[in-house]
Amino acid sequence: MRRAAVTVAISALAVSVAACGKAGDKKSSDGSSQSSGSGSKSIGLLLPDNVTARYEKFDKPYFEAKVKELCGDCTVSYANAAADPAKQAQQMSSMVTKGVKVIVVSAQDSAAIKSSIQSAVSKGVKVVAYDRLAQGPVSAYVSFDNVKVGQLQGQALLDALGSKAKKSSKIVMINGDDADPNAGQFKKGAHEALDGKVNIAYEQSGLWKDTVAAQKMSAAITQLGAKNIAGVYAANDGMAGGIANTLKGAGISGIPLTGQDAELAGIQRIVAGTQSSTVYKAYKPEADTAAELAVNLLQGKDIKSLADTTVTSGSGDKVPAKLLTPVSVTVKNIKDTVVKDGLYTVSQICTADFAAACKKAGLQ
Repeated sequence: MRRAAVTVAISALAVSVAACGKAGDKKSSDGSSQSSGSGSKSIGLLLPDNVTARYEKFDKPYFEAKVKELCGDCTVSYANAAADPAKQAQQMSSMVTKGVKVIVVSAQDSAAIKSSIQSAVSKGVKVVAYDRLAQGPVSAYVSFDNVKVGQLQGQALLDALGSKAKKSSKIVMINGDDADPNAGQFKKGAHEALDGKVNIAYEQSGLWKDTVAAQKMSAAITQLGAKNIAGVYAANDGMAGGIANTLKGAGISGIPLTGQDAELAGIQRIVAGTQSSTVYKAYKPEADTAAELAVNLLQGKDIKSLADTTVTSGSGDKVPAKLLTPVSVTVKNIKDTVVKDGLYTVSQICTADFAAACKKAGLQ
């Protein structure tokens, strides 16, 4: 009788422990668990910073919506590095520990993330490089033709200069962060368009920060003289905002200023005439493609139809890639690009401060 009672007790305890385990899986605080069931349907999304408006406002929700559409029982674990490479490495490690099987990462530092990617891949995790080509054994990469982006920026600057586009015309060039491989490609493309046609008299990195770009612009004005600057190449809209403020403070107006990302503030500056151009990289097709790649990799499906070309990363890895086509935006085609695609409405662009300029530009 005593032996039978012990056997019953042990059986009851086993059932109780099993029941507790299932309940624990369901109550996982981040929407996933380390169990093979939930973890195997989890996709990670790591974005580099929360300063650049596009990531939190567009990339993240577009990506999450597409994953849900393609895989109803998949979950997305999200983290933002806040411009800290060490934090991003920790976030990737945490996702691997939680059982995430595919991680989509836009690297804050493409070289620094390499060891984290190697570690994740060694544990069976697939990694997709998003927007920026991370080093290491990534399975796929989706972005835009970034050399083309730079070429579009450079050509837009020349077009805005018009007859002033001479070899003697002094141009200030504020590039992105050297830790971002995209920055080097933008720079390459811009030089291809500008070299031999204008004089790049001052060139520095703005680190993707408006404050740093503003400081560099101030230094350029001191070095070259306010009256001697014909135009400014800024690698993105965030930096263009800081530069525009510096130009205004120095009493400089009417000169071309480029940008990139088609941020709302950048579009409004174009309408107002304080920025001459930006580059529109449609976020939805990029985020949608990244989601498709992630789900296919999660489900063991082929990705050749999605990643139809190959690129070589800074670590020498050959990576299947999808490169989308960027579009130059000036005041003439705002309606046919960002408004037509639903990125912004006319009312969002044409607030009270920009009403008169919008009317002049034909937006209202």
